[in-house]
Amino acid sequence: MLDLGRLRALHAVSVHGSVSAAATALGYTPSAVSQQIAKLERETRTALLERQGRGITLTDAARHLAATAQQLLAIVEEAETTLEERRGQPTGRLVIGAFASAARGLMPMVLAALTAEHPSLDARLLEVDPHLSVDLVAQGVIDLAVAHDWDIAPLPAPEGQERAVIGDDLCDLLAPAGHPLAGLAARRTLRREDLPGQRWICQPPGSVCHDWLVRTLRASGHEPDLAYQAAENHTQIALVAAGLGVALMPRLGRGPLPDGVLALPLEPVPVRRLYALWRTGAARRPAITETVRLLGGLWPRRTV
Repeated sequence: MLDLGRLRALHAVSVHGSVSAAATALGYTPSAVSQQIAKLERETRTALLERQGRGITLTDAARHLAATAQQLLAIVEEAETTLEERRGQPTGRLVIGAFASAARGLMPMVLAALTAEHPSLDARLLEVDPHLSVDLVAQGVIDLAVAHDWDIAPLPAPEGQERAVIGDDLCDLLAPAGHPLAGLAARRTLRREDLPGQRWICQPPGSVCHDWLVRTLRASGHEPDLAYQAAENHTQIALVAAGLGVALMPRLGRGPLPDGVLALPLEPVPVRRLYALWRTGAARRPAITETVRLLGGLWPRRTV
């Protein structure tokens, strides 16, 4: 009989593309995941992983087995959901995926509340790219995702998933003190028409924030000068503090700004909306409903 834990490890490797990434998602060490795969190979008498350069790839047999594993894991989730629902209390393991600023600015409060109020629940956090959230929920890698979208990039709504709005995260223009836009903002509210001609500090291509900035400025007939691209908010803030340019940044998880950096409001205000996403099959889990309740209830008390 095939071991479910080993099938879970194989499924994680198929989703994440490497043993180390699968280990991070599962909360194990890479060596533990490798051992699980090796035991599964002995059980099935089949080679499941092949070396490819510095990485690995799944064999055809492994891909078929991983697809079957996903179906089995869905059946197990349904059974666990039914049992938890009958108990009426959040129990078991709950893996929450959240993008970086939500993991920093919102999730500590939520996880602390879940831990204090529901000691039988093993709540875990995995920081994930918001672009991947929908797929990771669908694949069963995470149970619930905290994701976001913008007006130019709505979040997909695939079949088999449900969502709830958590709240709206407002964005400001960050500029060094003494910048011309800071002087203009002292006289009136900045508008998007004031933004062309700046040297921008932003996230790298492929991020929602980067795409919003590029599309917004191009819509006004200007090509943005993306002089400095950095994924970390704190790096962007440091670049603004050095007087190198301006940045558009949401408030969630931003933290206090250093001296010499101003947060200037824009009109209309750029907004990203946060959602909680989960699989429809797990919607009855008390752990899901309680987490969604806390996400919405603690949103007004989030740290900025």
